Amino acid sequence: MKHIANLLFEVRILKDIVRSGYAFLGTGKESIAEHSFMTAFICLAMAKIDADIDTEKLVTMALVHDIAEARTGDFNYVEKKYSIIDEDKAISHLVKNIPFGKDIKNLIEEFNLSETKEAKLVQDADQISFILELKKLKDTGAKGPEKWLPVVMQRLKTDMGKNIAKNIMETSWDEWWMNDYSE
Repeated sequence: MKHIANLLFEVRILKDIVRSGYAFLGTGKESIAEHSFMTAFICLAMAKIDADIDTEKLVTMALVHDIAEARTGDFNYVEKKYSIIDEDKAISHLVKNIPFGKDIKNLIEEFNLSETKEAKLVQDADQISFILELKKLKDTGAKGPEKWLPVVMQRLKTDMGKNIAKNIMETSWDEWWMNDYSE
């Protein structure tokens, strides 16, 4: 159980590591854990939309897709041009003494290969999480999201991901809490 406790502390640090891309965006802030939670929740919604999706696999893959960043940090596309990240080594060390470590490693490898239906959906959920943040920032007056939204929208691979993103773009970020408003 000591190894499990260490794993939990290591994954918990993702709450403290801020995603680096927001510095280039000029606005916004999000931890890796916040991003992973949102990605996993998007995957849960996707699994409920399509009964042929393996819900457990989809949500679990989303939860673990960025855990290597507990060791590597979050590198955005500019930083990746100048730094070499050994994600395989980070994951191998992270799960070394964990009874279900091979399961985590396999899910991350599947995510990175992006060949299965689940991996493609998690990749899209990863981008949709960012689209939600960008749309909220845009709706509240930030200028940077205007440049990034088209770029991120182009990353989507699945029809479901594209449909969800289209509806996000057609919906105001605060519409949900004004529904059925009365005093």
